[in-house]
Amino acid sequence: MKLPVAFKDVKNKLDNVGCGFCLAKWSQVTMHLHNGLTHSCHHPAPHKIPLKEIQLNPTALHNTRHKKRQRMAMLKGKRPKECDYCWNVEDNSDRFSDRVLKSAEPWSMNHFDDIVSKPWNTDYNPKYVEVSFSNTCNFKCSYCGPLFSSKWMDEVRSKGPYPTDDKFGRLDTLEEKGHIPYLQSEYNPYVEAFWKWWPELYTDLDTFRITGGEPLLSKDTWKLLDFIIQSPEPNRNLKLSVNTNLGIPDNLFNKFVEKVDKLIEEERVKEFIIFTSVDGWGEQAEYIRNGLVFNKFWDNINTLLNKLPKVTVVLMSTYNMFSPFTYNKLIEGVYKLKKEYANKDRYWKHAIHLDTSYLRYPHHQTVQLLDSEHKELIRSNAELMYFKSSPVFNYNDLGFTTIEINKMKRIYDWSKSHIDSKKLKLERNNLVKFVDEHDKRRGTNFLKTFPELEKFYYDNK
Repeated sequence: MKLPVAFKDVKNKLDNVGCGFCLAKWSQVTMHLHNGLTHSCHHPAPHKIPLKEIQLNPTALHNTRHKKRQRMAMLKGKRPKECDYCWNVEDNSDRFSDRVLKSAEPWSMNHFDDIVSKPWNTDYNPKYVEVSFSNTCNFKCSYCGPLFSSKWMDEVRSKGPYPTDDKFGRLDTLEEKGHIPYLQSEYNPYVEAFWKWWPELYTDLDTFRITGGEPLLSKDTWKLLDFIIQSPEPNRNLKLSVNTNLGIPDNLFNKFVEKVDKLIEEERVKEFIIFTSVDGWGEQAEYIRNGLVFNKFWDNINTLLNKLPKVTVVLMSTYNMFSPFTYNKLIEGVYKLKKEYANKDRYWKHAIHLDTSYLRYPHHQTVQLLDSEHKELIRSNAELMYFKSSPVFNYNDLGFTTIEINKMKRIYDWSKSHIDSKKLKLERNNLVKFVDEHDKRRGTNFLKTFPELEKFYYDNK
């Protein structure tokens, strides 16, 4: 396979600096302020931000000594071990790695000369930033856990981890690593450092995304939105995004719609994207995302698309073993929204995108555990998306894009990949243990909600 010429040029430009050089180490950051972790790019594991560093230098939320050492190695022609995902891609295929893709992004490549001209130990303001202020959340999604959900934390503290082989939801490993989240009511030095840095960081940001927890239950999310609304010199080139489960109280939802509308109408941001999540349809979706009221969720999406005609909604779906049975209904529902709300003012003209990614952890909920007949439902999901695709872009009929369809196809391919028979038996049994405990703790009924999996359940009991 030949690489696109543009990406070849990017790779050559990076390699001229060093075979391991990647602009994302400077230009991009995800900051988990609720427990003090940071990383640039999603492949390296997040590392702890030393409190001593942010006390002296708030930008150490991104510019940690650890990260600076990796930058130095890259500039000296070395390959940091924590970036081995990209080295494996580059050494074992002719595909372009994320080192190339992320560096090619405008928020990276436009700053190439500035980055390479500065010493390795310079504090650098990233251009693409994701931040979570708090793990406060009103949902307990089946595949989530205490790290990202306060509801999960409360449940595990009172009832312990789930009785799976790996003690799913356990807290001892988080405690050992110092990764237990701060409560929103507690003083958080990482959030304090963020607000010291924010006025400077904001001025030339390209993209800023707030994640959680549930961000709209965090006081810092509202503080940030108000900062931008009230700024005498707004960064009008900012692309702003907020994650939300859309299960928040009506007063907060209405408040959010009003503020987003103000940001857009006053042109205080270049673009606003709302990320939300669902992994199926109806009662089955509610089982997966405990706390979800599906009809209210769908009504809120319609309200967003109706009242905010310049906003795009990205529906992130973590496709898991509970998803195949109602996913065609979700595909049909999204397609109707695409047709009804498409207009030229939205991002890529689409009102809504269905971004389907497969669940990898916890292992006991992955599609690899399904029987062959159920895996064929995944293929039917991909076929339906292809049938609902639109080769000709038309404002009144925008179907699923090639990217949306290919992500669904990838899940089907992955579902059929080999899994060791002992591991398969273990994880299927773990699934039964998990849903039994889930029903006990949360008042749900697995077999009633998923009759398609009754035989599977008893075969692995």
